[in-house]
Amino acid sequence: MLHPIANPGAGADDDPRQVPSPDGKVVLITGASSGFGALIARALAAAGHTVYAGMRQLDGRNAAAATALTDYATSNGFTIHPVDLDVTDQQTIDRAIATLLETTQRLDVVVHNAGHMVLGPAEAFTPEELAGQYDVNVLGTQRVNRTVLPRLRGQGSGHLVWISSNSVHGGTPPFVGPYFAAKSAMDNLAVTYAGELIRFGIETTIVVPGAYLSGTNHFAHSGRPADTARAAEYDDLYGEFQRQMSERLGALIPDEATPDAVADAVVTAVNAPPGHRPYRLHVDPSRNGGEVVANVADRVRAEFLYRAGLADLLTPTSSL
Repeated sequence: MLHPIANPGAGADDDPRQVPSPDGKVVLITGASSGFGALIARALAAAGHTVYAGMRQLDGRNAAAATALTDYATSNGFTIHPVDLDVTDQQTIDRAIATLLETTQRLDVVVHNAGHMVLGPAEAFTPEELAGQYDVNVLGTQRVNRTVLPRLRGQGSGHLVWISSNSVHGGTPPFVGPYFAAKSAMDNLAVTYAGELIRFGIETTIVVPGAYLSGTNHFAHSGRPADTARAAEYDDLYGEFQRQMSERLGALIPDEATPDAVADAVVTAVNAPPGHRPYRLHVDPSRNGGEVVANVADRVRAEFLYRAGLADLLTPTSSL
């Protein structure tokens, strides 16, 4: 379901088809009800882009979030469309993107942001719960890609922005294993897509946030293992550590650091001209070392593709 477009400048006699300005891009964001997604939606709208903010249960649990985004857009003269989109439900994806394309006739940027975190001993999560982490954090991106990429490939342009995690390459604590494993899989999928899409004119940016404990709902809304009895067997040796983990991580983050920096990084990437869009952007105030390792990994990949005679699969920013 698509909520009314927040565009207070439109008159009653205006064409109801809201075609964006050539200077702005049409952007679809998944998981935009809160956290990074909501911040990214606001920042991109403020930068002059037409934003489709995907979220689950638009008329239910996220009705207030949708209203907050449209109120923000209306009061500032921006354009944001809250749209019903659940990355685990192909029908909602199909409907959301069909409505978007019918309205705008184009799509320029997809921000893969939807995700869900879980906390607890890895052993205590059932295989089905582990699969659920991959369903949201990995398969969700694949469902969206399979829906939008035929259009992007056909138009010969596009930009995929993937919200990864500093856990993929950096130092990490235990008891977040299923989430870290899923984010690593998503990051690797993004790397693969980068090489497979560049010849179609579709570029890739991987944004790598740190573990912001305030301004997002990752920890507050995180899931716990269903096998509570198995999880309890870790309490004697690790119970205090688990209770202190947020405090320990929070101590690594400077007081002035806010997750708005992640949204700013996305705006930087989206605003960059074709051929100069950053391949990977790290926004990690905790400095867990992920940027160092990722730079080496990306350099090794670039050198391999050069040696294999596949340098055209690299943009200038992915071959540094």
